[in-house]
Amino acid sequence: MLCLSAIKKLVIWLYLAIWMPVLRIFGTIFSTMTLTAVFGALAVGAVFLIYGKGLPGHDELSSYQPKTISRIYSGEGHIIDEFAVERRLFAAAVEIPDLVKAAFISAEDKNFYSHAGYDPAGMAAALRDAIVSRGENLRGASTITQQVMKNFLLDGSRSVERKIKEIILATRIEGTLDKDGILELYLNEIYLGQNSYGVAAAALNYFGKSLDDLELEEVAYLAALPKAPSQYHPVRQRERAVLRRNFVLREMNENGFLLDAAYDIARKQPLKTVQNGDFSSFRSSLPPRDYPTDEIRRQLTRDFGEAEFFTGGYSVRATVDPTLQEVAAQSLRLGLEITIVQRAFIMEQKRL
Repeated sequence: MLCLSAIKKLVIWLYLAIWMPVLRIFGTIFSTMTLTAVFGALAVGAVFLIYGKGLPGHDELSSYQPKTISRIYSGEGHIIDEFAVERRLFAAAVEIPDLVKAAFISAEDKNFYSHAGYDPAGMAAALRDAIVSRGENLRGASTITQQVMKNFLLDGSRSVERKIKEIILATRIEGTLDKDGILELYLNEIYLGQNSYGVAAAALNYFGKSLDDLELEEVAYLAALPKAPSQYHPVRQRERAVLRRNFVLREMNENGFLLDAAYDIARKQPLKTVQNGDFSSFRSSLPPRDYPTDEIRRQLTRDFGEAEFFTGGYSVRATVDPTLQEVAAQSLRLGLEITIVQRAFIMEQKRL
């Protein structure tokens, strides 16, 4: 009995002498972590509250429309002229091929369909790479949603304040639009070089094609451009452009959007573009700008305002027949030349 009593006392003593301090330490650590988390959450909430003031709300975000080209069509339905501040052709999400969507998601935001507007894992990875490389390997961690939100910010600087505003707007629009709606805005808004705003305009400017007619390697090249279009120019920076295009193809393959056989074929294809003379430019297929379309522009800017006409994406059906218009212009020039000669002859006769 005495032995059991001594063992109990020893256990109690060990508990009080060893485990109680340990438990106190763990309790202190847990309390500190809890308080840190609470105050951290309050601080983040306060930051978001401060920077969230004055930013666009849900209604404004959902009604956002990018600037698009206004086009004038002949009486036969052919494009004869176009006017724009930014050369952009709007393509609804359902009109954009899945391959185009897959290419941009693979290149810009692999987790697009799973994150809530911003990607903490991507931010952590970018921070880790920057620390490990001591600042030599700096890469962006902006999601597609955040890139769309840049259009609502007046300041284009790379600042912490702007990044916070981006995240706030990204979370707001994720609660307003579905993923396809956000992707639609992105693929129509993004600048891709050569005065191309959006993928539809870029397909025409680089390849003289519609989105549906693009080859796999052409789609991948367009998806290679958002980071820095001038650095991947198809002629001046041809080698770098091909490397970036092939990177996009590899990402598509690794993300399950592209079979191995298709990937192997596409990455071996040469980079053919309008800029390199491989295709005819879309602009070359339009007739020269003439009086009728300029008069249409004058009347519509008078009626709707210049900003609205140049950004509103108007489709104007004119009664103009380009062939007859050219004949009429030639007849006018000939008539003016005859009139000038006749007047010169009359004046010469009078002087004699």
